[in-house]
Amino acid sequence: MFGSFLSQIAFAQTSIDVLPEQPAKQTMQAVSPDIALAPLTPHTADYKVYYGSIELGDAKYRLPATDSGYYQYFFNSRVSLLMLSDERSLQSDFTIENGTLVPFRFVHQRSGTGSEYSEQTSFAKHQNLIHTIYKKEALKLDYQDLIYEPLMVQLQFRMDVIANKRPLEYKMVKEKEIDGYEFKIVGNETITVDGGTFETVKFEVVRNSKKRQTFFWMAPDLAYLPIRLSHYSKGSKQLDLQLAKYQYDKPLPVIPKLDLVFEQRIFEQHMAQKTLLDINSKEDETTDKETDEKVEINIANDELSAAEIERIKQLVKD
Repeated sequence: MFGSFLSQIAFAQTSIDVLPEQPAKQTMQAVSPDIALAPLTPHTADYKVYYGSIELGDAKYRLPATDSGYYQYFFNSRVSLLMLSDERSLQSDFTIENGTLVPFRFVHQRSGTGSEYSEQTSFAKHQNLIHTIYKKEALKLDYQDLIYEPLMVQLQFRMDVIANKRPLEYKMVKEKEIDGYEFKIVGNETITVDGGTFETVKFEVVRNSKKRQTFFWMAPDLAYLPIRLSHYSKGSKQLDLQLAKYQYDKPLPVIPKLDLVFEQRIFEQHMAQKTLLDINSKEDETTDKETDEKVEINIANDELSAAEIERIKQLVKD
């Protein structure tokens, strides 16, 4: 139970089909580098973790200051309920190149009720390989540009939202696999938690099914720091993560507001394009299969129907 919840605390996510190689993210309006990099301002953020209305424990993010351009990002959580317990420690080491975060190493250690395990991933760009170990099983994956892991991708996500880079799609190494993750902007909402009252932008994890839904709220004035995360299963709230307190080491720049009408329009266009590509791909597969079957049948029957002739004509044109 705890494992399925807390594996999502590091990033509210769900796996979809692995995303194909994506072109460079589209930037709608230029934002100055200082503003776009605001999420990298050193900070800490403490959260309370709930299961429904029951408080389970706490979680903490920490991004220390650095003068070298080499960053370390930390996440720790500790929750318990009756005889069950779960403790997690995550660490991300990364740098930044041309406004994009580049991962070096990711470590995830879990202890508590049930099996203890660890996950370690090393991104060896010079070898064109990703070395990953999950539950003592090692695997090598091909290195890819614009690849992330579950912790530092949150910072990249916040940077992309501020910099107006769309779509919000990411490829991530998690549990020995490279999976695709996609997010949409839902709207604005005022959220009150123990950490205060905040004007937020609401996001949703894009899923094919509504049986599971994950929403999270981020505060633009805090460089899109997560304020709340809620995960639902079959309409019932399961996981709830709420900001308790936060601290930035220095003042943040003013973050431009999003044009939500425009955001909705470009998201709909993006999804329509993806749907069309999926349909065309499936039609091509079906056509190829049907054509093979028809050819076999027609060789035996030595005749072509009008529909088959039209199909062959279309194939020739294509």
